[in-house]
Amino acid sequence: MTCVELAKKFKKKFKGTIAWRIIENASIIDQHVNPDETVNYAFVGQKNESPFDFFQTAVVAVTDKRLLIGQKRVLFGYALSSVTPDLYNDMQIYQGLIWGRIVIDTVKEKIVISNLSKDSLIEIETVISKFMMEEKKKYGNEKE
Repeated sequence: MTCVELAKKFKKKFKGTIAWRIIENASIIDQHVNPDETVNYAFVGQKNESPFDFFQTAVVAVTDKRLLIGQKRVLFGYALSSVTPDLYNDMQIYQGLIWGRIVIDTVKEKIVISNLSKDSLIEIETVISKFMMEEKKKYGNEKE
């Protein structure tokens, strides 16, 4: 499945998540997925800390090698972030009254994805945590 298909599937399953321009954002990720890489999971949300800002929609994809966060700009251009397992520190999950958010802590920055359906938080945490734990094992073995 492409990132576009996975992101649309996520939005359909978790209708309470606030997200716009899903196809445009996910297509950025599809363009940057390497030929030897597969998108295994994707979700949508707002890439910001404010529960009242609905205009920073992003798509987050978990591939078999890294996390990709894609945002198509409204007028022109786009932003793409890549988090490899060696740069990943940890993740926090916050559930509020209406929405939830996740904070992905990396060596260089904290990436906040907000306005997620509360029901989606467990699924997102499970997918990212399982992927990172498995990949971190591989990085540990390479150093020896």
